[in-house]
Amino acid sequence: MPCLYLIPTPIAENAAHTIPPYVAEIVRELDTFIVERAKTARHFVKSMEPVRPIQEMIFEEIEPGGHSTGKICEAARTVFREAIAAGKSVGLLSEAGCPGIADPGAGLVAMAHQDGVRVVPLVGPSSLLLAIMASGMNGQSFTFHGYLSPKRLELARDLRRLEQTARQNKQTQLFIETPYRSQMVLETALESLSPDTRFAVAQDISGAGELIRSLPISMWKKGQIPSLDKLPAVFLIG
Repeated sequence: MPCLYLIPTPIAENAAHTIPPYVAEIVRELDTFIVERAKTARHFVKSMEPVRPIQEMIFEEIEPGGHSTGKICEAARTVFREAIAAGKSVGLLSEAGCPGIADPGAGLVAMAHQDGVRVVPLVGPSSLLLAIMASGMNGQSFTFHGYLSPKRLELARDLRRLEQTARQNKQTQLFIETPYRSQMVLETALESLSPDTRFAVAQDISGAGELIRSLPISMWKKGQIPSLDKLPAVFLIG
């Protein structure tokens, strides 16, 4: 029976080793993919050494133009349903990490369930879970907030709000930021959060520039403050 495979991709450059061999075997056999970004998806699939020429495969973007509204465009819906009707399985690929986790794709998964199509999640790297694992913070209860305000004053308010929630609920608070604002987030956190609040940065997880540091704000300030690279990062408050 055809199914929808939720295919994980590396979350750092040159980290193909983080993809399990059984995932690579599945990718090699597929020829239809619904993806976040076609260029990145083609590069990843080609690295898995597929049995078919890459030119003969279908790569349909979930939302052409990368609008990230969470909606699935009509072309992607059509490609998915036509492939399933033809008895072919389809792969769902995000830009990095696991589809549907801090990435688009949940709408397609919901549609597959509604259509009675089997959904198969495959094992692979998730920056959020890896960051929680490495933080020393509460992994039993946590909330992911996506992106906070890009403006420094509003960001400080957001951070203090998450700090209060973490204290009241004894719950880890996670968020992400665009790579070029990572340093500003760190600086604002050190200025805004209480000395005994634990704050963590997990940057370029599984990559050559991996940095994972989790300390109370008071200890952050006593040590040398790192200069964060312009790389993907997860931030945690506990």
